[in-house]
Amino acid sequence: MENLNEVIHCDESSFDRLINSATKPVLVDFWATWCGPCRAIGPLLEKLAREHGSEVIVAKVNVDDSPALAQQFNITAIPTLLFFKEGTIVDAVRGLVGYDALVEKVKSVQ
Repeated sequence: MENLNEVIHCDESSFDRLINSATKPVLVDFWATWCGPCRAIGPLLEKLAREHGSEVIVAKVNVDDSPALAQQFNITAIPTLLFFKEGTIVDAVRGLVGYDALVEKVKSVQ
């Protein structure tokens, strides 16, 4: 398995396996390279993976590379963060949020 203290990059071929095999909550960031707020939240997600990797798996899905996933989850604005637990969406955050808010969301979905 990949290092749990790093952000995992998913696509349409690996997404379901990650979400359904996870033994802890998964935060999935739907993003794109051209999105300014997405680039701004990226370092926060990397920090979250480093500091809270024992509590949550942090994954990213590029909406341009995986449009079927974006459509499946009705992603209409990015960044959108979906929180999965046992394969089910349990929470969502849309737009740029601060690090402390991310940590609180992770703790709330434990």
